[in-house]
Amino acid sequence: MDVAEAGIRTQKTRVCYFYDSLMGTYYYGPEHPMKPHRLRMTHALLSSYQLYKKMQVYRPHPAHYQEITQFHADDYTDFLRRVSPENEKDYQHQLEKFNLGLYTDCPIFPGLYNFCQLYTGASLDGACKLNNGQVDIAINWSGGLHHAKKSEASGFCYINDIVLAILELLKYHARVLYIDIDIHHGDGVEEAFYTTDRVMTVSFHKYGDFFPGSGALGEVGDQKGKYYSVNFPLEDGIDDKGFLSVFKPVIEKVMEVYRPGAIVLQCGADSLTGDRLGCFNVTLKGHGECVRYVKSYNVPLLVLGGGGYNIRNVSRCWTYETAVVLDTAVSDYIPYNEFFHYYGPEFRLHLKESDMENRNTKEQLEKYKIKVYEHLSCLEHAPSVQMQRVPPDYFIDSDDENDDHPDIRFTKDEKRREHESEFYENDKDQDSSSAYTQPSSSEPSDPRPPDSKKRGPKPTPPSLSSSKHPSKPTPSSDSKSQSTPRVERAVFARAAQREIRVPASPHSGSQSPMSAGGGSIFSGTHVVVPSLQTPNTPDDSDSNATGRGPETANVAVSGRASDSGSGVSNGGAHGPSPAPEAKAMDVEEDKV
Repeated sequence: MDVAEAGIRTQKTRVCYFYDSLMGTYYYGPEHPMKPHRLRMTHALLSSYQLYKKMQVYRPHPAHYQEITQFHADDYTDFLRRVSPENEKDYQHQLEKFNLGLYTDCPIFPGLYNFCQLYTGASLDGACKLNNGQVDIAINWSGGLHHAKKSEASGFCYINDIVLAILELLKYHARVLYIDIDIHHGDGVEEAFYTTDRVMTVSFHKYGDFFPGSGALGEVGDQKGKYYSVNFPLEDGIDDKGFLSVFKPVIEKVMEVYRPGAIVLQCGADSLTGDRLGCFNVTLKGHGECVRYVKSYNVPLLVLGGGGYNIRNVSRCWTYETAVVLDTAVSDYIPYNEFFHYYGPEFRLHLKESDMENRNTKEQLEKYKIKVYEHLSCLEHAPSVQMQRVPPDYFIDSDDENDDHPDIRFTKDEKRREHESEFYENDKDQDSSSAYTQPSSSEPSDPRPPDSKKRGPKPTPPSLSSSKHPSKPTPSSDSKSQSTPRVERAVFARAAQREIRVPASPHSGSQSPMSAGGGSIFSGTHVVVPSLQTPNTPDDSDSNATGRGPETANVAVSGRASDSGSGVSNGGAHGPSPAPEAKAMDVEEDKV
């Protein structure tokens, strides 16, 4: 289907990007393939391409306990808050119960809960930006951890930020589409929404003797969610041509049938050629074309990261896909940046397909595609929801009741440094996917080419800054170097409740027997939203104006979520209230 024929708008896309420098400082441990250090490499590379100048850059807020427990069990979340490498021996029973610890793929490492808070908060911030219509596309490369379950860690994932972000989107949108191009099946997200028609999950993944072992073609959902789970199993060695030959037609059919109000796209980079754990042969161009195709529908889009265990290829991939989102062409020659030496000896952006065997035949792919079409044809229409009250976007509260500066967060993690093993590729760490080795003490420490060394001191990549706030004086006005480090939190709140009127679904109103009790429920989904109390007025509020109570407020969608022709009414006791803007972090330009 031609974009022009579909009447798709072509105006400039508004994009926001979430990043915190602390994200790259956490370390899963030696020999572990998951390396958060890849996030810092990605940020440095896209900054060297000057892509940050074309989008709004934000530092995310750390997700609060109340936000995380919208999906995850209280006892599981409490355990993540308490456990640490120093005391994990005291929690052997809980480690086994929640699938954590030394003999699992989810180790306990320093700052575990803080790490989860950061990447989850970024996804929630992006969803809220989309809900408020402030941006068209939100990017969080630290998110996309799709294996975590309600009460269990799995596949390097502890908190499922995708499920939490989708729950936030469902407050405004009747239908949300989740697309997963990670090589592993997105089992955690599918399981959460397996019995609801409010969310359709579509996953293209390796299936067979491969983690997590789920994602067969016949797994289509259950109860109200039957045929709303789409799985496309693939074999080893699929290349760009084969992957796109099934991705585009399937997504086109899904968009035609389901008509989502928002899309969440998980861009796991372990489906790229040369990944340490993957077995596909997809290049950056094929991977990025999936992003470009989904973007072409001009539906509010949340772009997330995911897997990816060759850190050089991960940073290449997510930088290129940031350029795709921004409609910006970038050079194949990698510009100098903090991690320039990681990309040797070619120092090129794009990857070449390997000569591995492609076990996916045309006949097999066509057979699976027809079967998916048959499942989608069983859906009579795009479902809608009844009119309900919408709770506030966020349950923001200070973790410290005695905090005199709620807009400034001081934490010892501000001084975190990357683990030294992230900078080695020898026996200190087992990442040997590149020919580069750490220079010896006798060699110069500057890895730049000879011609670039003559240009002066090494440049520093642009960083997130919060120094330009005249209304908040710094401790010292004489020197910028003496200013107190600060982390601004993007706070989204609504002063009034919103209501909409959407035609009721003929299947609405039933609760899934597989759902946990308490709170309101999304028409039969496994996910239960905790009860939220309507915010009190200043006259009758207690010490915590945003506290929870026994009164429930069912989650609904805004007028943008309704089908064409639906009556829309936003209101409350004092009429509609515009969503306040989040404070964008100032970004210093590269001085190269």
